[in-house]
Amino acid sequence: MALKTHGTMAVDWEQRIDFDRLRRERLAKAKALLAKSEMGALLCFDMNNVRYLTSTHIGSWAQDKANRFTLLPQNDEPILWDFGSAAKHHQLNCPWLDGRSRAGISMLRGAMTPEMGRAEDVAKKIRIELEMRGLHKEPVGIDIIELPVLFALQREGIKVVDGQQLMSNARVIKTQDEISLLNTSAMMVDAAYDELYRAMKPGLRENEAVGLVSKVLYDLGSEYVEAVNAISGERCNPHPHVFSDRVLRPGDPVYYDILHSYMGYRTCYYRCFTVGYASHAMVDAYKRCREYLDAAIELVRPGRTTAEIAAVWPKAEEFGFPNEESCFALQYGHGIGLAIWEKPVISRLVSFDHPVTIEPGMVFALETFWPSTDGWSAARIEEEIVVTPTGHEVITRFPAEELLVAGAHYFTVNGPLPTTRETEAPPSEKVLDMIEASAKTERVGVSD
Repeated sequence: MALKTHGTMAVDWEQRIDFDRLRRERLAKAKALLAKSEMGALLCFDMNNVRYLTSTHIGSWAQDKANRFTLLPQNDEPILWDFGSAAKHHQLNCPWLDGRSRAGISMLRGAMTPEMGRAEDVAKKIRIELEMRGLHKEPVGIDIIELPVLFALQREGIKVVDGQQLMSNARVIKTQDEISLLNTSAMMVDAAYDELYRAMKPGLRENEAVGLVSKVLYDLGSEYVEAVNAISGERCNPHPHVFSDRVLRPGDPVYYDILHSYMGYRTCYYRCFTVGYASHAMVDAYKRCREYLDAAIELVRPGRTTAEIAAVWPKAEEFGFPNEESCFALQYGHGIGLAIWEKPVISRLVSFDHPVTIEPGMVFALETFWPSTDGWSAARIEEEIVVTPTGHEVITRFPAEELLVAGAHYFTVNGPLPTTRETEAPPSEKVLDMIEASAKTERVGVSD
């Protein structure tokens, strides 16, 4: 076990997360790739990329606004535009920006209409910075953008190219501190699952489970609970990817995916349970699901490829889907970092034609799904893996080697009820004998 589990505080008596090093190394990786590219600068509106380049954050409420933006020119430092009050905060508290934090407002995902002139204002700000550095005739790479801003940049004579891939490539290999943050984030979910396992019983609703998990995570220091998918009973197959107010019942299958952020670093972490007891069909489905996951994990080491991992997973037709696109993300792998889906993507849909070589420092999640033969229940499991120089380390620690039964506390005069039993079990031989005897009696009565 190479990875340490630290507390969430900074202390003077132990080396933990080095945030200065985190900031330097993230920016250096982006700068190095930019220097090798055809681009004169990078312009980022994706808040994850803004955070990667500037180490600033104003709350995940702003995640979908595409309003904050940063420009990274060749051979220079990033310039950040933000809400005015936030820009002032950065000036006071983010010395690494060295005064390069400025007020700037884009279009708020269309809330500000084109005639308000915000797109032109953004484009003018960018043109001025580029001209000051002699970069205005060089291509500018952009990750995501609102169309009016794109058109305004083009009217300013700026050639726009794809910068999303450069930033994705910068983020694919994690630094030492990024890996530590991802491990800490997973630790918090370990704790949330332990509380959830103790709480599950008939009568608990899916939305109550979501509330419980959210409280545990926020109490431990999460900055953002992105989602808790809580899926139970007949909702397990097909997988709807969203929780409801369904009430847990004895014998229910239930699986969860917990996604949250600690210092920006996400989790994507499925676990699967049954309530009170499990059917034989569910036990078999879980075993199959786990076998596919373990086969994939076994292959994780430097030099292997995403195609080799995808090859051990079943074809779509083997579990009820017509093609790989229709079951995308059920047998799946994806990088994890400041976003829950980063490079590399591992799937039978794309990995055979576009294999990626696994490298040390990659961190990704592997997740599998298998439907039960009963036609409505299903198993879902996921592990997060750090690629080490010699192999891998799994950082999702809550036990999942075998199907766990929650709330198994039912007793009869002969002892506890078995945890593997059928909701609609076939009649026993004794019951069959009774039925036959009753039928015989009825036949005798008719003949008389």
